[in-house]
Amino acid sequence: MRQGAGHDLMNGLRPLPERGRADADAFAAIVAADQPVVLRGQKADWPAVAAAGQGGEAVARYIAQFDRGAPVQVMVGPAAINGRFFYRDDWAGFNFTREQVPIRALLGELLRLADTPEAPALYAGSAPTGEHLPGWAEANPLDLPLPDAVARVWIGNATRVATHYDGSANLACVVAGKRRFLLFPPDQLPNLYIGPLDRTMAGQPASLVDPDAPDLKRYPRYAEALRHAMVAELGPGDAIYMPALWWHNIQAQGPLNVLVNYWSERPGGTSPFVAMVHALMAVRDLPARERAVWRAWFDHYVFNDEAARAADYLPPAVRGVLGAAAPSRTERIRQFLLRALAGPGG
Repeated sequence: MRQGAGHDLMNGLRPLPERGRADADAFAAIVAADQPVVLRGQKADWPAVAAAGQGGEAVARYIAQFDRGAPVQVMVGPAAINGRFFYRDDWAGFNFTREQVPIRALLGELLRLADTPEAPALYAGSAPTGEHLPGWAEANPLDLPLPDAVARVWIGNATRVATHYDGSANLACVVAGKRRFLLFPPDQLPNLYIGPLDRTMAGQPASLVDPDAPDLKRYPRYAEALRHAMVAELGPGDAIYMPALWWHNIQAQGPLNVLVNYWSERPGGTSPFVAMVHALMAVRDLPARERAVWRAWFDHYVFNDEAARAADYLPPAVRGVLGAAAPSRTERIRQFLLRALAGPGG
């Protein structure tokens, strides 16, 4: 692809829908609509955002006052990767290393490198503020209905996070610097060329396509994904709501970039992704006739709109794993799976 073609493709994308600040009722309606939305100025009144308006050193001082020394995991990549954390060319590992350092030390290094043209890429992500920055959430409150959400901080310089999905709804608030969000609907999975499912950079499987330099000869279906993509650039105080399972690529800009996000946690910590991976072993490679039979089982007990009522003809006391969702049923299923995976005598 010719130089600059990736930026030409990006310039032709649809903008993400936007609105101003949302109160609790308006945000609840946004969640119910199940579509991504940019909320301009949603957290413009945060003290952290006010500090960011005074420059990098000011916001670094503001954040450092909450640090109690608990180390965060920092991804460190050489300048040659141009901020894009990814697999190595030989697929034997990744193009970055990981280090454990306190947030205060990370902030100091980012300030030191601020004027360095060939600075390494540094990025610490998903650090719960209660553990790493106690007092942050009280000083910079969410004030929106996201059940069981925990504030998590992401700090780095000019970096690019590969296109991935989150299993839970996500509200992300920019504190310092700018971030570009590129979103794809969940049904674009076949067009994003997802990498290994069990060897990932940061937990979730990610697209192999570089949005800033897409190789459409190698990944031709990505052109179709771009037809459905939406993009927005957020600054300090802006927020974005992303429903669960939407694919998103995030580019952080500037020498010191800070974001705080909140995931609406899934009850019980269950993962449909893990169930799908198990199905790769148990179902995918069966003969076609048997797969068709098991598809009917899955539809009957899992995917059908009436699946939750499939065992209503049984007395509640004997429905077992088919019972209504509850912590006791979750534990029953967990124990059943542990016995089944252990095999005979397990």
